Amino acid sequence: MGKSIESMFSLAGRTALVTGSSRGIGREIARTLAMAGARVVFHGSCESEALREAAAECGGVFVVGDLTTEEGVKSLIESCQKAVSSIDILVLNASAQKYMTLGEFDETEFQKEFQTNVGATFQLVEAFSPAMCERKWGRIITLGSVNQQRPSPRLTLYSATKAAQMNLTANFAKTLAPYGITVNCLVPGVILTDRNIEPLKDDSYRQKVLALVPGGNFGEVEDCAGAALLLASDAGRYITGIELPVTGGMHL
Repeated sequence: MGKSIESMFSLAGRTALVTGSSRGIGREIARTLAMAGARVVFHGSCESEALREAAAECGGVFVVGDLTTEEGVKSLIESCQKAVSSIDILVLNASAQKYMTLGEFDETEFQKEFQTNVGATFQLVEAFSPAMCERKWGRIITLGSVNQQRPSPRLTLYSATKAAQMNLTANFAKTLAPYGITVNCLVPGVILTDRNIEPLKDDSYRQKVLALVPGGNFGEVEDCAGAALLLASDAGRYITGIELPVTGGMHL
């Protein structure tokens, strides 16, 4: 007989690290993985009440680390290694984003976004994948953006970093597949999180963006969490190296 639905999606005995999980998509993914039985390590750039509450709600632990610097990523890795014995599921959700046109960017913003969105991805996979290889099991999920497929003029740099992150994802997938590790990119469209609240307050802009979504509505954080659970569980064991759009068709 085949596996039950419960066993296919069960994460019992697994430990997950979800970066940027004090709020928004990251928090909902972390909560969903915990509901599926995983022990979850929550992460924030600094300690906050929201981070403490998110971890406490799911019986998890939390670590802090500023991903905008290499030293901050190293600090996160060290804290995580002290908090839990191993990481089976790595969800790279945290990112840096700023609405700016091409002529408005400066060197500081360039370094910040590339380090957070690309550099930290490389560092964290480099740190946690060797143990996954030894255990012959692992799940790595990067969080991309519909902007890697349809770049917004107001997110020139962010779009480029997410395209670069997807290239890393594809390379990691090919390299790590022989060790039982899947690596995939979950690609959100316009999801109703606090990051998007401010730009969507402008009704004309809101309607313009909504017109790009064939589904006719914006996404919720739960839409991303369900997709992440598939990629993190045995139900998704034969999926690797993909971009999974959660966009309501906006990527088309």
